Amino acid sequence: MSYKIAIASGKGGTGKTSISVCLQHFITKYITKEIQLIDCDVEEPNDILFYPAAKKKKSNSITQLIPEIDKNNCNFCNKCADYCEFNAISIIPSAQLAEVNASLCHSCGACLVACEQDAIKEKEVVIGQTNFYLEGNQTILVEGVLKIGSPMQTLVIKGLKKEISDSNVITLYDAPPGTSCPVVETISDTNYIILVTEPTPFGLHDLKLMIALIKEIKIPFGVIINKAGLGNNEIYDYMETEQFELLGEIPFDQDFATKYAKGDLLKDIPQKISDSFYKITNQIKKRMSLC
Repeated sequence: MSYKIAIASGKGGTGKTSISVCLQHFITKYITKEIQLIDCDVEEPNDILFYPAAKKKKSNSITQLIPEIDKNNCNFCNKCADYCEFNAISIIPSAQLAEVNASLCHSCGACLVACEQDAIKEKEVVIGQTNFYLEGNQTILVEGVLKIGSPMQTLVIKGLKKEISDSNVITLYDAPPGTSCPVVETISDTNYIILVTEPTPFGLHDLKLMIALIKEIKIPFGVIINKAGLGNNEIYDYMETEQFELLGEIPFDQDFATKYAKGDLLKDIPQKISDSFYKITNQIKKRMSLC
């Protein structure tokens, strides 16, 4: 059974992706080589940018079941539309219209239960795909990619997670930013959550939102403060007052930021950054030993 760690943040731009990529690198070095990174930011997956040597092994489609209404059997009674909690079905008897809005449909199947005329069938519609990447013979990265125009991020993440092997010692989930449904789907079955924040008013505000969410789902978490040395000390005061676990700090470093911008994140990592990740990796190892 894989130990599942989600890396999340209440806002974009805190450095969640760079932390995810670096953690995979240092966990591979100091804990286990049996680790996979899963890019769950399906609207804009970009972890692959930091693995120039990786080769795509395969891609699989992720589909959603969408109901289709057979107007030859439909009596336009409107029961299916009444059953639909998402207002995805429009029935206009006078115009003999019966339509399903695929962008609103959540594939719950309620309309099939409601229909007494056997007028509704389901068809598979592609809403995204999973891409598997290798370095050598090992799958190091799996990403989910949402089909352009589709609003079904949560279903794509659900489909992505179903394809992940549970045989690795550690699975890292790089979660989408924010606190919405795609984030909940990503983190809900993990063993531990790492929250990445920054010492700014925005960082503190959104960290509080994320912690409120995690308290609802009751999963242990720790905090990494990225870009330490910038901003103010309010986030440190908050952490001390609430006695939340501080896994570590990543100091702001202009050279490291430049490497990130060039996609050379793992090449010649500055020593002070390496030291910080080494300490964080040890904290994770201790956390795993308690499980």
